[in-house]
Amino acid sequence: MGQLVLVALAVIAAIVAFIIVIVVISFINIWIQARFSGAPITFINLLSMKLRRVPISLIVQSRITAVKAGIPLTTDQLEAHYLAGGDVNQVVRALIAAEKATLNLGFNQAAAIDLATHQSGKSVFEAVMTSVNPKVIDCPNPASGKQFITAVAKDGIQLLVKARVTVRTHLDRFVGGATEETIIARVGEGIVTAIGSADSYKDVLENPDTISKRVLEKGLDASTAFGIMSIDIADVDVGDNIGARLQTEQAEANKQIAQAAAETRRALAAANEQEMKARTQEMRAKVVEAEAQIPMAMAEAFRAGHLGIMDYYKMQNVQADSKMRQSIAGEDPGKSGGTAS
Repeated sequence: MGQLVLVALAVIAAIVAFIIVIVVISFINIWIQARFSGAPITFINLLSMKLRRVPISLIVQSRITAVKAGIPLTTDQLEAHYLAGGDVNQVVRALIAAEKATLNLGFNQAAAIDLATHQSGKSVFEAVMTSVNPKVIDCPNPASGKQFITAVAKDGIQLLVKARVTVRTHLDRFVGGATEETIIARVGEGIVTAIGSADSYKDVLENPDTISKRVLEKGLDASTAFGIMSIDIADVDVGDNIGARLQTEQAEANKQIAQAAAETRRALAAANEQEMKARTQEMRAKVVEAEAQIPMAMAEAFRAGHLGIMDYYKMQNVQADSKMRQSIAGEDPGKSGGTAS
């Protein structure tokens, strides 16, 4: 029984020894490299990284690079950043660049910047380099499809402006700060405002630096990840006469309104004319109706004895004399309004 226990223990010990040998053989090169580079690491840490599926070579090499540059980093810090989805290599490069440029940048801040810029396709190293070497941004951005910023002076002349903005990264407000698109939008708005307040487009052409001065006075880099160092007007071109075009369009609109009003008045006049013609015809009909009653009235007068035959002849003579006078005078007898015979 005792021999079986000894054999079992020996087998277990052999298995453990075999595992240890495998681990040592697997990590011996990286362990030696870290040891002689001044960034030692234990086999336990190497094994734990292996079990967590962390790229050992990346973590160890990044730590060696940082230690050689005088930046004391631990494997736990690098592992945590990698597992959070960050770029360990870019963070180490950014820390080294900040150290050389005497910038106050810690690991936690660098890791936060890296995670913030990871989705935008940029890196924390670029942010640090922009802080060291200022960056020039075109306004408007050519990628947006626009080549110029259009603005109109008070005299109605349109100006086409292209500007270049020199910015430097503010690392302390990079996380949560507005990006380049905000800088471009604010600068464009400032240029439009500055040109719009100019009395004449000639003033802008004579002194284009007044635009940049007015824009810089507005503090457009507030709450952004950048600080604006300068705004330079790269190009100013004269565009359309917007004021004259608007006046022409307004005059055309006024003309159409006047024509519509005149057409309305003409239609009303035509309607009134037709109404008067209708009333004239109505009155003539009444006259004809009244004249038609005259013979009946005369017949009634004959029957009642109020009108004699001699009176009738006298009336006929009077009507004949009237028609003769009208004929001599050149009047139309049909319009005299006389009685029918």
